[in-house]
Amino acid sequence: MKTKANALYEEVAGKMDHLIRHGTYRTGDRIPSIRDISRSMKVSISTALEAYRLLEVKGLIEARPQSGYYVSPPRLMPVTEPQLSRADLKPAEASISEIARVIVKDASSPSFVNLGMATPNVDLLPAKKLNRMLASVVRAKDATSVSYIFSNGYEPLRIQIAQRAIQAGCPLTPDEVVVTTGCHEAIAITLRALCRPGDAVAIESPFFFNHLQAMAAMGLKIVEIPSSPKEGISLEALAYALEQAPVKACLVSANYSNPTGSSMPDHRKKSLVKMLAERQIPLIEDDIYGDLSFSDARPRAAKSFDREGLVVLCSSFSKTLAPGYRVGWVAPGRYQREIEHQRMINTLAPASPTQMAVAEFLASGGYERHLRKVRRIYEKQLGRMLEAVRRLFPEGTKTTRPDGSFIFWAELPASVDSLELFRKAREQGISIAPGPIFSNSGKYRNFLRLNAAHWSPAVERALETVGELAMGKNH
Repeated sequence: MKTKANALYEEVAGKMDHLIRHGTYRTGDRIPSIRDISRSMKVSISTALEAYRLLEVKGLIEARPQSGYYVSPPRLMPVTEPQLSRADLKPAEASISEIARVIVKDASSPSFVNLGMATPNVDLLPAKKLNRMLASVVRAKDATSVSYIFSNGYEPLRIQIAQRAIQAGCPLTPDEVVVTTGCHEAIAITLRALCRPGDAVAIESPFFFNHLQAMAAMGLKIVEIPSSPKEGISLEALAYALEQAPVKACLVSANYSNPTGSSMPDHRKKSLVKMLAERQIPLIEDDIYGDLSFSDARPRAAKSFDREGLVVLCSSFSKTLAPGYRVGWVAPGRYQREIEHQRMINTLAPASPTQMAVAEFLASGGYERHLRKVRRIYEKQLGRMLEAVRRLFPEGTKTTRPDGSFIFWAELPASVDSLELFRKAREQGISIAPGPIFSNSGKYRNFLRLNAAHWSPAVERALETVGELAMGKNH
């Protein structure tokens, strides 16, 4: 039998539930304290506390130590993992998408609202501090700053990268790090070092379109392996594929994959490394988003389970610090000589001044402070964007819910053609990334990749427009 006390705390919880569901308090917002609710709703502290406990059980709010209560991200249904029958386990020639070129071009145009390109929010980057350090090191180093650094990169930078790699479970020495012009170059030169035209590379699917384009330019064949938002690349499908066709290398993002935002649990990372090591197949790991975990603990890289030097770890500071500085790196493992050679013939040497500035920033401790700030903001903005998609997109839309980075994957109802949606949205000055460009075989016709790094009223209006277009409403 429900008592008067029960009815009272449920009434308080119901009022807060209504405010949250109707937008008074949104994802990431701090809500009134227990004491404030007690005072404003004229109930006891214990009643207010019971009401908040009920809201926690419902998943609407969460307590943060020494901070208070906050609106939780919505509990959204993840994208269903593709079945093995949907995977293209037969190697296929890689193809280049014209749409991908248009998306990259539109990303630099101020006339477009960018919902699709995976660029960080430049307003959150420490541009002034970095540029001051750049000016300072150029003055201090003088001739060195305008000279080639013909070694594997600026040594103080390689030292800082090696020190940071410990957080990902990778004990590296500075000599085991090769600086590159961004993460994409690191992956491209690794592919050139390990593969020849006609070789097959296994990748998780869906996967970043620029890597697909790089493989197309190299004449490589692609074996698409389905992936799950909860577990990453399907180890079962990969094992089957390795039995069916000769695979020269495997390319994955074990932490916050692009476009899904998915991460592999550590035990599956370990199993992946072991599976490939048993066959002596190198694993190329794209860890560009690894530093953007929403928790204080940075996730381990798959490289941390490597005991034979078969995992090549690639990353950069483009998503976290300064995309325009183009500072990336690779830990080549047993393929160091081949990758050093490819880096030399590809760019000879990366830009010296930006290497020096990034090294100075890392050494100052500024990078960790910056990461703590942007992680909190991206988590809050991702929650807001997921909430907006739930409100504004067609009924039945599903999304992934990453616990790091700022991109996620949305599955629209099967009737929605994301390529047609891309064209209609572009006419409205909105750039989105349709699903088929993340597959070599044109799958994911009713999917989108969305970028939550930027949140503003203009972004919310753009999401509303895309949602209306997906529902067939004219603009």
